Amino acid sequence: MLPLIDAATRKLLLANGREPERDHYPVLKLFNPFGPATWFICELDVDGDTLFGLCDVGVGEPELGYVSFDELKEVSAGLDVGLECDHSFKGTHPISVYARAAKVAGRIVELSSAPKMYPRC
Repeated sequence: MLPLIDAATRKLLLANGREPERDHYPVLKLFNPFGPATWFICELDVDGDTLFGLCDVGVGEPELGYVSFDELKEVSAGLDVGLECDHSFKGTHPISVYARAAKVAGRIVELSSAPKMYPRC
């Protein structure tokens, strides 16, 4: 199984984590390939475990918040296939824009290049 976060992405997440007051673009998309759970992650705390981003476990209420990387790895290990990283994902909007769109849709949605439709939270 490939690691969920490669070294370059980890470095960027840590850099974003040093500026938690900014509205960062998500740099990592993790998902369950056989279920509804998806995470758009934009920051990693210096503890190396605490991630921040838009979390959607598939119950219709995605939210901005913190998630433990160790817990995600445990969830992944408990699945037949495991969580996957979408290596083609590139955040095109700040995380607040994705959060607003997710609140309206009831799930995380990929956005077009027109952020005007999704005002900041």
